[in-house]
Amino acid sequence: MHQIEHFFEGIGPVYAALLATTFTWLVTAAGASLVFFFRTLNRNVLDPMLGFTGGVMVAASFWSLLNPSIEMSERLFPGWSWMPAAVGFLLGASFLYFLDKLTPHLHINFGAEETEGMKTQFHRTTLLVLAITLHNIPEGLAVGVLFGAAAEGMPEASIAGAVALAIGIGIQNFPEGIAVAMPLRRNGVSRFKSFWYGQLSAIVEPFAGVLGAVAVMYMQPLLPFALAFAAGAMIYVVVEEVIPETQREKYTDRSVMGFIFGFLVMMILDVALG
Repeated sequence: MHQIEHFFEGIGPVYAALLATTFTWLVTAAGASLVFFFRTLNRNVLDPMLGFTGGVMVAASFWSLLNPSIEMSERLFPGWSWMPAAVGFLLGASFLYFLDKLTPHLHINFGAEETEGMKTQFHRTTLLVLAITLHNIPEGLAVGVLFGAAAEGMPEASIAGAVALAIGIGIQNFPEGIAVAMPLRRNGVSRFKSFWYGQLSAIVEPFAGVLGAVAVMYMQPLLPFALAFAAGAMIYVVVEEVIPETQREKYTDRSVMGFIFGFLVMMILDVALG
């Protein structure tokens, strides 16, 4: 781990964020590649995997983002340490709320009549990819912001913590790739197209990661707000998208245990490595 930390310290925050979020994108592609070997995946497997994804995101939101935001605020805004975290969290959730209302998309296990956002004639495949793309924006942003915070010498953030977050996001991106590609394959889309759309859903992460790193490097006082912003956006995704998708069949208890396991994995990663 020390070697990885030294490597990222030596290449600068923007390039580090790009590499880390490229890794998370490639893990999504690895998950999507399972369509070359399987035509479908049973819901009793997929739902707990999606639950695991939600658990990782919730744990990352607190341990990697909100907690450092509050600690920074105690030093930067004495007497108002709660304010940046609260404002940033609300803005992040609101940002995803408006994206959700404006962008046409369809959640993975939902019927065509349950399309959300602006009315459109987009194909079901496009709507599915747009849904996961919205999901991935805050993940990439979170990784980039944390690398930027560490590069600025903030004692509450570290390269090791940013790497731990990238690893956690990468782990939970594997089932996301499966969750996009498998329904497409089941609906008759070719193996290659199913894989292509599955990996495409996470290509936004490197862009969001670089944006987050650049933003905090030039606006240091906004760091606590930016960390909380990413946390609010991630929690919105979990509550609005991930959890409802795991509660539509009879495997709800397994999904909850998947959530618990995902939370534990991310918490251990952050505390042990960060």
